[in-house]
Amino acid sequence: MKTVRTFLMAAALGAAAALLAAGPLSAQAHAQSWPAKQPIKIIVPFPPGGPTDGMARIISDRLGAVLGQTIVIENRGGGAGGSVGAKAVAQAEPDGYTMLMTPGGSLTSGPAVHRNIGYEPLKVFAPVGQLIVTHQFICVHPDVPAKTLPELIAYAKANPGKISFGTQGFGTGTHLLNELLKIEAGINIVHVPYRGTGPMLAALIAGEVQMAIDPSTTVLPHIQSGKLRPLAVVTNQRSPKLPDVPTTAELGYPKLNSPFWLGVVVPAGTPPEIIGKLNAAFREALNDPATRQRLDMLGAEIRIDTPEAFGKMIESQLALWRNVVETAGIKGE
Repeated sequence: MKTVRTFLMAAALGAAAALLAAGPLSAQAHAQSWPAKQPIKIIVPFPPGGPTDGMARIISDRLGAVLGQTIVIENRGGGAGGSVGAKAVAQAEPDGYTMLMTPGGSLTSGPAVHRNIGYEPLKVFAPVGQLIVTHQFICVHPDVPAKTLPELIAYAKANPGKISFGTQGFGTGTHLLNELLKIEAGINIVHVPYRGTGPMLAALIAGEVQMAIDPSTTVLPHIQSGKLRPLAVVTNQRSPKLPDVPTTAELGYPKLNSPFWLGVVVPAGTPPEIIGKLNAAFREALNDPATRQRLDMLGAEIRIDTPEAFGKMIESQLALWRNVVETAGIKGE
């Protein structure tokens, strides 16, 4: 794909420019000696205490041991989809000591909704790799008279505008997923944005909204306690945590295939040798049995890939959400 090639070529050219600017020998020596200083900073573009922050800290604990360096998590919440933290990384030195660990918000759904977000993710970042994925579930309050997704869609068609869905905020990945559901199923349901996962789930449990899509890392305990009813998992594979819940693909909606994922990017221009070392370090960290167990308890599945594969995934997700935004007529706030 042309855009992918452009993305990867831009990263390579940026790296080459950085090498020339610093001088061939000194830049090469820098890449070979990395990591030679402390700390290494991982910016999480959300406040502390949330699911992204929690998983980032689990992964970073082991990454520091693998690299023999201090890893500092810096929470920089705010902006569309976490754009404040993303901008900080985009403007950082491309030396391997500052990286962004993020779900899709700051790389795909945020830029898709907000065209004036202030950066083009395919140009300002170089991909390191996807790290984990978690299943996302379409859930409803138990009072909703629907036991399955087809029943919910039939109810929504018979009662246009009566079903409201909560999200973690305008322009988030779950907002766009619900918009995609509206397009695919031809239903009229009402968006109610909240300021984060906690308030959204509290509203859903209280019955202030009737449905939501949320990752297993946060919604699973409420499903297991019976406070919420799962109707479908928004991937093409069933969740081992809830194997009886069908996938959206099984129910006739294959385009609704969007697991929650967490990945790492660095500033464009970071030397490829450092990116390769980082990718290898994350692989080793995520191969640690104790780390895998901690992540599994949250419903997270290890899914690390190559920088090239992650770059292609970012590009395809960005194209998907931009198409949804255009089709649904969503305007950035």
